[in-house]
Amino acid sequence: MPSRHRGAFLSLESVEVTVTRHPDGCVLIYPRSVWESKKRALSALPYSARLLQRIVLGSAVDLTIDAAGRLLIPAELRALCHLGKEVALVGLGHHFELWNAEKLARLEAEALQAGLSDQAADFQF
Repeated sequence: MPSRHRGAFLSLESVEVTVTRHPDGCVLIYPRSVWESKKRALSALPYSARLLQRIVLGSAVDLTIDAAGRLLIPAELRALCHLGKEVALVGLGHHFELWNAEKLARLEAEALQAGLSDQAADFQF
């Protein structure tokens, strides 16, 4: 975990995190307190969301960032999300996404080629 991102976790709470799989194919990394609220919301979804629950809740693992700032992503999650040597860590406010770097670059290029949605196009920087 790069030190600039590790500081974001420390400002929220401790180094206790939960990692899980996103349907898009990345690993989600949540501070434990944020994950607990996400878990409650996912658990409350109707039966029609069972596939989403299986993917996200069924893949969740509690971990601790060690003193050197390392986080060992379980082999099963690494395999499911095709994580190898080249990864990209993306900060998204209260959580992170860990991607296969090549896949993320391809998805971003495809999305930019298709154009921004109306909601994104209205955002002012």
